[in-house]
Amino acid sequence: MTKQKCGMIAVIGAPNAGKSTLVNQLVGQKVAITSAKAQTTRARMLGIALHEVDGAQVQMILVDTPGIFAPRRRLDRAMVSAAWEGAEAADAVLLLVDPIKQRRHELEPLLEALANRPERKILVLNKVDRAKKEPMLALAQDLSGKVDFAEIYFVSALTGDGVPELKDALAAMMPEAEWMYPEDQVSDASERLLAAEITREQLYQQLHEELPYDSAVRPESYTVRKDGSIEIHQQIVVARETQRAIVLGKGGARIKAIGEAARKELCEVLGVKVHLFLHVKQSENWAEDKEIFEEMGLDWVR
Repeated sequence: MTKQKCGMIAVIGAPNAGKSTLVNQLVGQKVAITSAKAQTTRARMLGIALHEVDGAQVQMILVDTPGIFAPRRRLDRAMVSAAWEGAEAADAVLLLVDPIKQRRHELEPLLEALANRPERKILVLNKVDRAKKEPMLALAQDLSGKVDFAEIYFVSALTGDGVPELKDALAAMMPEAEWMYPEDQVSDASERLLAAEITREQLYQQLHEELPYDSAVRPESYTVRKDGSIEIHQQIVVARETQRAIVLGKGGARIKAIGEAARKELCEVLGVKVHLFLHVKQSENWAEDKEIFEEMGLDWVR
């Protein structure tokens, strides 16, 4: 019988370090949304990667955590809480750093918190395709002086450079154990939640400069039709009426474009025809709504 290994890897870092992009690369397909906007990931989401190493079949549970930053609002506090919870009980903690932006004011508290943690710690410097070699090596040496990293890797989460070597190393670290998920499962997110996340990604990508974080996508219904196609209804919630006008666009052009792009991607991800219906609601205090937190998979924090 082929030996099985299974373990959990928490992927942490400052906002916008490229964590979701790296998780997608390791899994081999999209399981987490990405955006040029920081703090896109809100709740912990698991990506499930399979690999073979030294004759063993390995299942790696990758915890894509929200970026860790100084929280101000209740939503921010819940996101940071989810990030640290993602590191609990992990077999390894992977710290991903953007060597170009660095964000040292957000990186330093992370390094201090990691220094005393018992898990095996891996340092991964991203954007090897864009960063200059000498400053990147100097940064790796500097960070290694603050935390006892077991290994250091240089990758490009965007192009995949260095990712196969990182995947080999992570798989080798995993303990012997039975798999936690079926072979064909790549995420713990329900299709209903994944659909809402894909719409939210399009919202950020198309309105990157105009729309702040005062928005959410709520799944309303997810129905399989008799012909096998899927009908999805979602509500986009914004805090102000001016934001509602931005999302709708002139004559509804913007929300139509968002819906079309999200529907196209959903068809590819789900492998069936998708009918997507979106509407926009203005709710000033949505970020204080406990029900919305639960829909996002976040704990209600004080």
